[in-house]
Amino acid sequence: MSEVYDRERPTFEESNNVTIKRCFFAYEFAVPHIKGKVIADVGCGNGYGSVYMSEFAQSVIGLDYSEATVAENNKRHENVQNLHFKSCKVPPLALEAESVDVVTAFQFIEHIHERKAFIQDVKRVLKPGGVFICSTPNIKMSIARNPFHVFEYTFDEMKTEMGSVFENFELMGLNGNAKVNKYYADNSKWAKRILRLDPLGIHKLVPASWLIGPYNYFTSLMRKDLKDQNADTLKITTADFALQKDNLDQCWDIFVVATKK
Repeated sequence: MSEVYDRERPTFEESNNVTIKRCFFAYEFAVPHIKGKVIADVGCGNGYGSVYMSEFAQSVIGLDYSEATVAENNKRHENVQNLHFKSCKVPPLALEAESVDVVTAFQFIEHIHERKAFIQDVKRVLKPGGVFICSTPNIKMSIARNPFHVFEYTFDEMKTEMGSVFENFELMGLNGNAKVNKYYADNSKWAKRILRLDPLGIHKLVPASWLIGPYNYFTSLMRKDLKDQNADTLKITTADFALQKDNLDQCWDIFVVATKK
């Protein structure tokens, strides 16, 4: 995985509020599954979700490919006794077989090439009865190419991929209320105005690395503009998101809860 992925990390300025709350919803959802359990948080980034889960779990190991990020996380959170960060490129997971109760991988799988091998390795490290909780964007709701993403799933594709490894799993979709959906409707209009600059769709054909600078620039500009134009942007919380089991193609994210026999 290229180092460019270090540049797609959640940051906590006000203009990113909706993105942060959308991501953090997954960790709150995981709480009933992780209480008193041994957890591996894959693609932990700066560790904010791993830290949160450590309040409920027996222990948490956050895994990230960036050695620098892992070193910084371990230094910053050295006083959290049941939390540790480890660097590894995935797959494989740098964990022993049947060593963890729950694996979480939120907004991660879309960044890697060997996705099925990753899911297979998750099953390897889970104890019998262990749970894999995964979230990833629904491509049918994506407006433009994200240069940090290798592959985005449809719900049908995820059902096929997950079902080839796990016998027991459930698919759900993350959606938002009127405030959230108004934000994303404005987001879509903004993005479509930018895409008018590329009527031939060349951005879909060039190497992803060429798009990182423009993507970061326009995404930052867009989020700041939406914050300034819509007062509800800063009021949105995780409570404004919810999971559903119907109309999945209209959901922002795919959620999977898979159980190892």
